[in-house]
Amino acid sequence: MSAHQPNVLILLNTPEENLAALRSAHPQAQINTGPWIARAGERLPAEMLAEVEVMFCELPPANFDDCPRLRWIQLTSAGYTQVLNLPILARGIRVTNGLGNFDVPIAEWNLMMMLWWHRHMPDAQASQRARVFDRGVKYQRELRGSTVGFYGYGGIARETARLAKAMGLKIWALTRGPVAARPLAYRVEGTGDPDGRLPDRVFGPDGIDEFLGGVDYLILSLPLTPATQGIIGERELRKLKPSAVLINCARGAIVEEQAYIRCLREGWIRGSSTDVHYAYPLPPEHPLWAMPNLIMTAHISGASGGAHFLPRAHDLFARNLGRYCSGQPLLNELSRAQLEGK
Repeated sequence: MSAHQPNVLILLNTPEENLAALRSAHPQAQINTGPWIARAGERLPAEMLAEVEVMFCELPPANFDDCPRLRWIQLTSAGYTQVLNLPILARGIRVTNGLGNFDVPIAEWNLMMMLWWHRHMPDAQASQRARVFDRGVKYQRELRGSTVGFYGYGGIARETARLAKAMGLKIWALTRGPVAARPLAYRVEGTGDPDGRLPDRVFGPDGIDEFLGGVDYLILSLPLTPATQGIIGERELRKLKPSAVLINCARGAIVEEQAYIRCLREGWIRGSSTDVHYAYPLPPEHPLWAMPNLIMTAHISGASGGAHFLPRAHDLFARNLGRYCSGQPLLNELSRAQLEGK
């Protein structure tokens, strides 16, 4: 199948206007739709997959071997663990992720959590329930001047940094490499830090102790891979200031579970906010439910139920399909190292 005449299979809800626009823009492509696969292990009829060259999906079908002609997968999610156990590299399949789709809502959630902690809103709510009219100075603090540190400086971090910078916060970033421009990263127009100019300080892995010890708010914004699982453990948590707040909008398993529980239970830091968990749903007997110094939401900071999810996902795919058909570099293409889980 020629790269300029791809057989395309879309495995998520596709409004008719989006489908019509894709077919009009790419009349040479054969564009078909199938069911939205939202759970691992679902299979599709082999005949539906036999000629597919391009797949646009949240999760590939379980019978991946029935896609012998597959050359490119466009994921809806920024995370890509769902393809790490597949023979992607062995078969030379390209993968692009949904980076940029969730930057805006998750950045807003991050900012809300910083403000919530900084203005002591958990205590204010407790006072309200107790019918206590408390105008203490702790409720009158300004977030301006605080230091927010990003462990990972991808799209979510860059949009959060843009909002935080506008509010006068100092921006620190801890990354494996230099912070640079990202011309091939998808983003909503006017958002983020496409040129990588916002951080006041950038730390490499060797500077992690100084980084952790200097932040008021630590935001985890790196993907979950075999290399990042449990990367925040007891040692890292104890490096944070007692007044620091940990905000996790990435994946629960990036923080070692038992160390996280002890950290909150024993008060190593002031508190934490998490939108990501160690089980879905978190069982009712899990100790995190009862932590008074934890704000926990049900993985809703940026989710597929949002009004902008499908339009942005289709916008990204439409742009990339045009690039694919004309031989241009794709937006959000994952590197070999990423696909190796490094």
